[in-house]
Amino acid sequence: MTLLLAFVIMLAIVGAMAVGVALGRKPISGSCGGLQALGIDAECEICGGNPDLCDKR
Repeated sequence: MTLLLAFVIMLAIVGAMAVGVALGRKPISGSCGGLQALGIDAECEICGGNPDLCDKR
């Protein structure tokens, strides 16, 4: 019973996140700054190194 309840709760959380992303049109993003927080200058796959493009999306 506990395993089934845990599964249903996790399924509800994932479903709520999916609906939030679908309605808000904003992708889920990290909260810690990614590689730049570590001092690593890596090229973004989405913007190709131009941070202005990431802000537009």
